[in-house]
Amino acid sequence: MAALPPVHAPLTPAQVAAAPAKMREAARNFETQALSQLLQPAFAGLGAEPLGGGGAAEGQWRTMLVDAVAGAASRAGHGLGIGDMVLREMLRRQSAEPATTTNPEDAT
Repeated sequence: MAALPPVHAPLTPAQVAAAPAKMREAARNFETQALSQLLQPAFAGLGAEPLGGGGAAEGQWRTMLVDAVAGAASRAGHGLGIGDMVLREMLRRQSAEPATTTNPEDAT
């Protein structure tokens, strides 16, 4: 049986701030999407009355409401912690990759 990888502590605020902004955004977006998918069934079980009073449009907008809730939770740091893991892995892979040229003709 293969050993499980070690569990890492969450990134410190300084480590997160040191990461490139696009990486932080991509990691947060990934966490938002994962959290949204996990919340969809929970919201599907609610009737229309508790959320917005009902009506035909309620069901059409529910997905957007769940996405907004997931995004707010991720931004506030109340997500699943997936964003930290994704960001840590992106930073690890970036530091492990050799420098590459942007122009393929320069590599010859």
